[in-house]
Amino acid sequence: MKKILVVDDNDASRELLRAVLRDSDREILEACRGDQALETIAGERPDLVLLDIELPVMDGFAVLRALREDPRFGALPVVAVTAHAMQGSEEIALRAGFTAYITKPIRPADVRRRVAEILDSKTK
Repeated sequence: MKKILVVDDNDASRELLRAVLRDSDREILEACRGDQALETIAGERPDLVLLDIELPVMDGFAVLRALREDPRFGALPVVAVTAHAMQGSEEIALRAGFTAYITKPIRPADVRRRVAEILDSKTK
């Protein structure tokens, strides 16, 4: 079973992503702050993280930096999910080390496709 961690401070956004990603072969984990995300990742070892950029306490870029500096999680796929998409934002996120970039409002079919691609590439 694949584990996916959804990190977003907005309850409705987490609920939507959970519904979009629901599959019998997936366990959806949740966190609403960056520090909680790091704790969950260390304890649960998810296969993929969908990480909002704008988070309280510790933003998505800080979470990503902490993960990339930790040898256990340096290769963990982390997808940026953000409503603050401006020209150049995707390039900045990818250069920072995010695996992929998804803008809000999300398009469910696009999210499912992207997640499937990333999870499939991990098993090869």
